[in-house]
Amino acid sequence: MRLLSNVLLFSALPMMAAEPFTGTWKADMSTEKVSQPKPEKFELANGTYKCFTCDPPLTVKADGSDQPVTGDPTMDTLNVRIVDDHSVQMVGKKDGKMVFETKTTVSPDGMTATGEFTTHPPSSDQPVTGTFKMKRAGKSMSGMHAISGEWLPDKVENLSENALSVTFEESADGLKMTEPTGEHYDAKFDGKDYAYEGSTGVNKVTVKRVGSREIVETDKRDGKVESTSRMTLSPDGRTLTVVSKDWDQQGRVNTLIFNKQR
Repeated sequence: MRLLSNVLLFSALPMMAAEPFTGTWKADMSTEKVSQPKPEKFELANGTYKCFTCDPPLTVKADGSDQPVTGDPTMDTLNVRIVDDHSVQMVGKKDGKMVFETKTTVSPDGMTATGEFTTHPPSSDQPVTGTFKMKRAGKSMSGMHAISGEWLPDKVENLSENALSVTFEESADGLKMTEPTGEHYDAKFDGKDYAYEGSTGVNKVTVKRVGSREIVETDKRDGKVESTSRMTLSPDGRTLTVVSKDWDQQGRVNTLIFNKQR
């Protein structure tokens, strides 16, 4: 699972139900904690947008037209439009279909930024929406658009319901996962690669038990590790604490608690 970062998995607990992870779980976004050692870095000047920390890094014209992007499994074009001196709108597409749309606005003092986003999961006709906030790391860059510089993520808010829940079906030797956005997998607890379907950013997953109440999930794209997630079940079996790490340049670590619904 990608927009909430790859959260899943389970283990059997003594004196509890044989399959304690089976059920539907919902993220409590008020519990989210984000640690990112390295900031995101952007530059928008002279009609050109650059993302130095994208994977891979990219450079496109910021003229409001679809520009080709190579090496990114999630999109093949990016449209960057300057709204005004403090706002930028971006649209990413894959095979002509919209993947995401964002509008980011930098505060008058240049130290914070807020954004609205809409993403279109490939396996669902229901978009995911939400807002995000960022904090500037360092000084603003004179002579460039206000979005230029280094930024640290602050928080994600107002997520649509289809991005908050996940359903698991646990068995003695494996785990099935499904999400309202269409992402799903059926994997064994043997550390081998299994198909992860319904996502443009991930296509393989492995799951391993590492303790009586913990599971580690590793998400991959074409053999490359994209993220790892460790999920810990609470003693009463009602909450999951998930700590996920992205294996990109930023090395972001995200902690989030999910509450059992049924």
